[in-house]
Amino acid sequence: MPPEDWEQTLGAGPLLGIAAAAIVLLLFLIIRLRLHAFLALILVSVLTAFATGVPAGSVVDVITSGFGTTLGSVALLVGLGAMLGRMVETSGGAAVMAETLVGRFGERRAPFALGVASLIFGFPIFFDAGLVVMLPIVFAVARRLGGSVLTYGLPTAGAFSVMHVFVPPHPGPVAASELLGADPGMVILLGLVVALPTWFVSSYLYGQWAGRRWRLPVPDLLGTQEEQPDNPPSLGTVLGVLLLPLALIFLNTGLDTLRSAGVVDGDAAWVQVARAVGSTPVALLIAVLVAAYVMGARRGRDKATIERLLESALGPVCSVILITGAGGMFGAVLRASGIGGALEEALGDIGLPVIVAGFLISTILRIAQGSATVALITTAGLIQPAVAAGDFSGVQLATIVLAVAAGSVMASHVNDSGFWLVGRFFGMDVPTTLRTWTVMETIIGTMGFALAFLLFSIA
Repeated sequence: MPPEDWEQTLGAGPLLGIAAAAIVLLLFLIIRLRLHAFLALILVSVLTAFATGVPAGSVVDVITSGFGTTLGSVALLVGLGAMLGRMVETSGGAAVMAETLVGRFGERRAPFALGVASLIFGFPIFFDAGLVVMLPIVFAVARRLGGSVLTYGLPTAGAFSVMHVFVPPHPGPVAASELLGADPGMVILLGLVVALPTWFVSSYLYGQWAGRRWRLPVPDLLGTQEEQPDNPPSLGTVLGVLLLPLALIFLNTGLDTLRSAGVVDGDAAWVQVARAVGSTPVALLIAVLVAAYVMGARRGRDKATIERLLESALGPVCSVILITGAGGMFGAVLRASGIGGALEEALGDIGLPVIVAGFLISTILRIAQGSATVALITTAGLIQPAVAAGDFSGVQLATIVLAVAAGSVMASHVNDSGFWLVGRFFGMDVPTTLRTWTVMETIIGTMGFALAFLLFSIA
């Protein structure tokens, strides 16, 4: 990272110009010159660091820190999630789940059913973890019914996205609620009011249209139908394996909520052990080990076969992990360069109603530096004095939180590690990811703000 005594001397205008030029160069390298995204992201990250005046001796530290921080959260999750998905897929469990969904809801309503299941799972589960657990089911349903993987994948990804951005106990809305003095219970209630119709329009309906527009095959990340055995596990076994990590993660989330409320002692040994077991990497590790037994050893597969299946899960996702880490590197360079600070100073007092200002500031920060969490928390801190000075009801405070959250999800693009994660999971190139995932996230943010503003106005 840059030394503590380094100060950015460029103003907001030049910094934004450099950021825009970096994004254009990155898209040119990937789309027109066909340079691999991993190499392009590293190259543009280095050039951007130099162009914004980051001290030369700190450039390597900045890019490796950003890369490592992103990998710390992504690599374990994607790697373990791929192993879990591989066992579920190749055991025939995903096909069993797909057949059940299709049988219960019908072929036409299968994408809707996947989305509703993801909304439920997405209440306590973070976006990345929920998506990686649902992938084998999405892929199995897509193979069973045919058509584009986007028809089934976008409603699922969108469900986790709207829950993650609008509904506590996810960290973004929780932090913004604390900063702005909103009641978390009210934020949960109104967050659901905003999230559910937003998902239906932005993810389900748009996903159906996008699936007809871009007919993408199911990627081979988790295995193929030819590898399915003749003795698939029961539906109960499949549900148990998939719900196990979600239940453990929910335990962690619930204990953290109780700790914050003072109901349990956060320093108690049993609480710390339970929260460690419920952390996403440990929860997924436990689920992989259970899946290896109940979907492997107990079904007659020898140890060598199970080892081979688990090993084969890692190769296809290496590109996903590295490109996602490089996307995090690019975002870290933009943040370290001082773009966020320059924007804070420039946008701190723009004379708009606080709910509109919060949405616009959050949107600009999101587009400029990539991180939704940084955009949401920074914006909440910026508008905190104006909110504290105003006479807002509990409902209005909650809607201000939701408006800022809506801005933080707008226009996910090449400086957002989630952009690369979703694009690679669904086998999309950069232009297709921009036309699908970026558009969907922008619809989520726009509709979410519109609903929050409507609730604010009538409160």
